[in-house]
Amino acid sequence: MSTEVRVPTLGESVTEATVATWFKQPGDAVAVDEMLCELETDKVTVEVPSPVAGTLSEIVANEGDTVGVDALLAQISEGDAAPAPKAEKREEAPKAEEQPAPAATDEGDKDVEDAPSAKKLMAENNLTDVKGTGKDGRVMKEDVLNALSSSAPASAPTSAPRAPVAASQADREERVKMTRLRQTIAKRLKDSQNTAAMLTTYNEVDMTEVMALRNEYKDLFLKKHGVKLGFMSFFTKACVHALNEVPEVNAEIDGTDVVYKNYVNMGIAAGTPTGLVVPVINDADQMSFAAIEKAIAEMGAKARDGKLSMAEMQGGTFTISNGGVYGSLMSSPILNPPQSGILGMHKIQDRPMAINGEVVIRPMMYLALSYDHRIVDGKGAVTFLVRVKEALEDPRRLLMDL
Repeated sequence: MSTEVRVPTLGESVTEATVATWFKQPGDAVAVDEMLCELETDKVTVEVPSPVAGTLSEIVANEGDTVGVDALLAQISEGDAAPAPKAEKREEAPKAEEQPAPAATDEGDKDVEDAPSAKKLMAENNLTDVKGTGKDGRVMKEDVLNALSSSAPASAPTSAPRAPVAASQADREERVKMTRLRQTIAKRLKDSQNTAAMLTTYNEVDMTEVMALRNEYKDLFLKKHGVKLGFMSFFTKACVHALNEVPEVNAEIDGTDVVYKNYVNMGIAAGTPTGLVVPVINDADQMSFAAIEKAIAEMGAKARDGKLSMAEMQGGTFTISNGGVYGSLMSSPILNPPQSGILGMHKIQDRPMAINGEVVIRPMMYLALSYDHRIVDGKGAVTFLVRVKEALEDPRRLLMDL
């Protein structure tokens, strides 16, 4: 009996995907719900599990192929006759490619399939211990290439001397097709620049009071709510406070209309190995500090694991991007269309400041607000950023709604 494996529903407005990686090959035994392959859409990575137990008898859509919803991906054979194709594969496969088997045995408790291209490269170079950076520790082709390049200097002295050979330009380059996610990121960012009248205004905030408040209550906060108190909840609350006063920053243009949102769905930009994603915290204006921190932690974990759903990245009305985690001192964030505002956070750095006629050292952060000048005037943008600054420099304002 043969069972078809088809492309699952990919999400709202997504009609096609690219086959990224096959983790099983024809002849391999598969269990129910065992991952067969990964599909890349323009927004998320979709895992395709096996619907039945049996043997993967045929792969219809190869890596790199573009497939539509419900397209046929593979065939799985069920029953006693299923293992037959695997025997054929062993007879036909070159001996050099049978070497990954011992490596898998050495790892023992590893239940994640490495990328086929990585396994082949490891076999060809007799590598058995490569640290994976893919999802769930999966070894990708880039990991093997990095391992080979890092080990090259150590082996160079033992190799026989040879005459230098001039490498061609092509030999020193690698051409890799952009993922669908990366293509979409590039298109959306460029569309944003081409469409919006984007402008950025800057300010700086003294983080002394927020840091003191956080240090004073972080242990009690963790004990009561089970989540760490970070800076993002303060910034989210401060932005909600400012958006209430300057609602056009929380609006969007639809044709010749301006749509004002009487709620705040806060997008929190997150960097992942595959690109920038922006999970959305719905109704952030109605949430407590603890609820915001829990939502950020949950979304961040999903983003890192590539498990964000389409629904979790849609409907945002405003975005916060924290470049400070990477050491950025100042930047101009790009709008996340169709939103009209995005706040850029940056690195906290001690700087000498003039306070009441004296020079003191304070932990300072530059803030940047990029906005769509078509509906947000300079006065509104500056007012928004000043309100964020005031709320962070005196967090009691957030409690008093001032």
